[in-house]
Amino acid sequence: MSLAVVYTRAQNGIEAPQVSVEVHLSNGLPSLSIVGLPEAAVKESKDRVRSAILNSRFEFPTRRITINLAPADLPKEGGRFDLAIAIGILAASGQIPLDRLDRYEFIGELALTGSLRPVRGILPSTIQTARAHRTLLVSRDNAAEARLVSDVELLTADHLLEVCAHLCGQQSLPLFDEQVTSRSKAVGQDMADVRAQPHAKRALEIAAAGGHSLLMVGPPGTGKTMLASRLPGILPPMTEPEALETAALQSISEQGFKVQQWRKRPFRSPHHTASGVALVGGGSTPRPGEISLANNGIMFLDELPEFDRRVLEVLREPLESGRITISRAARQAEFPSRFQLVAAMNPCPCGYLGHSSGRCHCSPDQIQRYRNRISGPLLDRIDMHIEVPSVPIHVMQDQSGRAEEDSHIVQLRVIKARNTQLKRSKVSNCQLSNKQVENQCQLQKADQQLLERAIEQLGLSARAYHRILKVARTIADLAEEESILTPHISEAISYRRLDRMQVNQGN
Repeated sequence: MSLAVVYTRAQNGIEAPQVSVEVHLSNGLPSLSIVGLPEAAVKESKDRVRSAILNSRFEFPTRRITINLAPADLPKEGGRFDLAIAIGILAASGQIPLDRLDRYEFIGELALTGSLRPVRGILPSTIQTARAHRTLLVSRDNAAEARLVSDVELLTADHLLEVCAHLCGQQSLPLFDEQVTSRSKAVGQDMADVRAQPHAKRALEIAAAGGHSLLMVGPPGTGKTMLASRLPGILPPMTEPEALETAALQSISEQGFKVQQWRKRPFRSPHHTASGVALVGGGSTPRPGEISLANNGIMFLDELPEFDRRVLEVLREPLESGRITISRAARQAEFPSRFQLVAAMNPCPCGYLGHSSGRCHCSPDQIQRYRNRISGPLLDRIDMHIEVPSVPIHVMQDQSGRAEEDSHIVQLRVIKARNTQLKRSKVSNCQLSNKQVENQCQLQKADQQLLERAIEQLGLSARAYHRILKVARTIADLAEEESILTPHISEAISYRRLDRMQVNQGN
């Protein structure tokens, strides 16, 4: 038979749909045509495959070769189909057996010498191959990333000859079963390094326990960036599904996935000159942006008012839904983007409003224009606003005080509170629906009246009302209380710093 079918995987966002490589040899003038919506890199594979087959001492058929990449309406790009095409040609021409091909999926780019090269986005393909109960064969350079999926049968090779020898039964490729272990946290990113700032540390612990977004306001040099960089170290460890989802997003990005980052919470800190496309993703072939690369981790926006206002507005929908859909004329891709937003800003244009030195000379109009760069709807979606004041030098130099808590101690409390939330509602407090908030964040009558007065005086929206309740629920979980008490709701209200500042200025 001069027909062979080989299975491989395409890349469509974070998905990896199956592609059947159908190779047919017929009589006629020697030629090779590839159909099935291939892009330029796929069309060029004919030359790579021909040279790889010849340099591997196989015969390249001098017949009319038609290669169909099915389904025909799915765009195909890159060199990931080279190995499957080469195997299909060799099988259709009778140089390797056909009977075992349906057990495997082949992904890899071929060098002209026949060597196998790694491809980007191997992790989503590995996940789908495991679900299809087939064995995946990839380049050895892709093995560590593919091995992150524990339930896949994985074979690796360095050359086309090794693959063919395995399929012919001459020399079997061993299953690749090296396990990837989680890495230790980075040295130097410990909460104990932050001097003083007990209020900010408390807010950071609450934000970590409930997954809440946080905005820090304070003069330059008070430790806002330092605090934000310590947040990943106190977050709960990633679960297996979270780690795979995060790694898959990094795998299809331009930077690629590094195995050293396995099970590490991502920490993304884009510069304030970043565009909206850089944040949400895009391109003719949609790629994930910063908010998706921060999935299950931290998105830190330093100097928040310096970002273009239109750029910041693109964050509003992902903050609510946890997903972003990128639509193009020819295709559409959806990426998860459940990130924890942490932002920092100065209190005024010069940065020293309220500083003990009295060096700020910004007028009220200048301060208001500066803060108005952040829209009300976006500010409303940030759960907690805190002030990070400057620390006197004698406090920084004082070595006689009690030792600061390290990240591990704080993380234990955070994990305990998060487990309480997952046991109660299956999600963290920041993800509670309005119905769940009504059931799980009930207040005593006096506390309800306190919250209503705060909402009225601060002019807060219904969304802010629910966010205050979620923060109060997290504070109660950290205190190991079944119900939300007066101290919890009072503390949650205190974390609306900018709302109180606007009311004070209005008065």
